[in-house]
Order: sequence, then structure tokens, then C-alpha cells
Amino acid sequence: MATFQVVTEQHGELNCWRISSDHAELLIAQQGAQILSYQRVGEPPLLWLSDQAIFRQGKSVRAGAPVCWPWFGNLQRNPQAVQAMYRGEQAPAHGLARGRDWQLLGIEEVGESLRIEFELPEAQGDLPGWPHDVELKLAITLGEELTLNLTSRNMGNTPVTISQALHSYFAVSDVRQARVEGVEGLGYIETLADWELRQQQGALEFAGETDRIYLATPPQLSIVDPHWNRRITLTSSGSRSAVIWNPWTERAKELPDMADDGWQRMLCIETANVWDDLVELKPGGSSSLGVRIGCEVI
Repeated sequence: MATFQVVTEQHGELNCWRISSDHAELLIAQQGAQILSYQRVGEPPLLWLSDQAIFRQGKSVRAGAPVCWPWFGNLQRNPQAVQAMYRGEQAPAHGLARGRDWQLLGIEEVGESLRIEFELPEAQGDLPGWPHDVELKLAITLGEELTLNLTSRNMGNTPVTISQALHSYFAVSDVRQARVEGVEGLGYIETLADWELRQQQGALEFAGETDRIYLATPPQLSIVDPHWNRRITLTSSGSRSAVIWNPWTERAKELPDMADDGWQRMLCIETANVWDDLVELKPGGSSSLGVRIGCEVI
């Protein structure tokens, strides 16, 4: 029988929960319902927490798995249907959900796992500049693996169109030695070269700043980390796009919440609905975006 422990903690201005099991430990912030770190007992972290993370209200922490919703990235780079949903003036990057406090609905044992469920009540008509009624919930399941499921249900009378992502920061020994498998042959948008459409040749290896939107992605991608002798597997649901990002040297120096060499120890693979992979919610309709994170020795 698995045993779990839940402890309330304060990190800077943020209320957090540290949740431990026989196998792993999670740190979750109330703001954004954001997982800040995830580590299995006796192993290096799986989700990366920046050494220079800033724990401030209204600011997403550079760590873990922020929820980007109801749009991803720069709103102006989103399809017109997503842009049209927003009536405000300044549109924050990655949407409105990650900088707001979510409500913890409950923590319960389900078999050998622990299920933690959050809701963002403001999404039902109270998000500034976004006057739509959507029930938004995030379920986190901690077991042998870690699973995240973000569910949007349109409670209003008119259709709602969104883009979204689970913006996961993975910990690696050295990104220059790591590679991503599962992207071979895929089309991708090279955002660093005027959003040009290109095709991936072989596995993805890293030799410079990377910011790509992969299209028509398979359900499973993996990070191979030879130095730590492990493969991190990402099994997605409700998604056919993924964003892969690493800031490298110059960009990292511009980020106040990342050490100058922090880029070496992290790699973002974001399970997403972006570009032509939009979510259109009819009245009463719902959609779930999910990822299961596993790890195996190689």
C-alpha cells in the first residue's frame, strides 16, 4: 500500500504543497496550479526548477509545468479565431491562467496513486478581457509515473476557440548531450528563422538556441540522456503539436530567473494545441489535453 504525505509550504509570495510518496516527490504552487518540481526517490529531478526562480504573485515560475491557457505564446502569433476571443488591451504571453490562484478541489488516493485536482473559477466569466464561461480543471496523478490532464468545458452559449500547452521543463544532465526521439521526419515551424516550415532530419540534437513548433506529432516523444542513463518518455493525449525550446547562452543571460548556465540543465517539451491544432469548444463541449511522464534506465 502506497503512503503519501502532504505538507503546506510558502515559497516567496506563493502558497505551495509538497507531496511525497514512497516513490517520488512533487512541489506544486497554488498560483497556476503549477508543478514546480518532480523527482523520484534516489534519482535526479525529472522536472526542472531554476536555481534562480522568482516566487512572486502574478509571475509564472520558471520551473516544472506551467499551464498556458487560453492561448499559447504571443497572442498575435495565434490564429485569428484565438485572437478574437480576447477583448483586453495588453495580452500577456502564454495566456491568463498561469499567473492566477487556482482552487484546490481535493487530494485523494486512487489505488496506488494520488490524484490532486485543481480548478480555475475565474475562467467561468471572470478573466480580464476574456468574457467566456469555461470550466477549467487540472488533474495531477502521482503514481509510478506522473500524469497531467487539463480539461476545458464550455459552459456558455457560444463557441470558444483556444490554444494551450503544458509547458514542461525537463531536467537533463547536459542538453548538449541529450536528444529527442519521436520527431524524425516531422514538419516543424522554425520560429527563429521567420517562422519557416521545415522538416526534421533524424532525432533532434542541440547545438544552439532552439524554439520549434512540431506538427502532427506522434503520441510519444522521448528525451534520451546518456550521462544520466535514462530515457524520459512523454505520452500525450488530445494533442498533435509540441513545442521544443532551449534558450542557449545569449538568451539565458537575458532571463533574470535563470542562471547564465541554467540552459545546460533544462529542456522544454511542451505538450500543446497550437498553430493548426486548435481546440474549438461548442456550447456544452469539452476537451482534455494530457501528458504522462515516465522514465526508464537505458
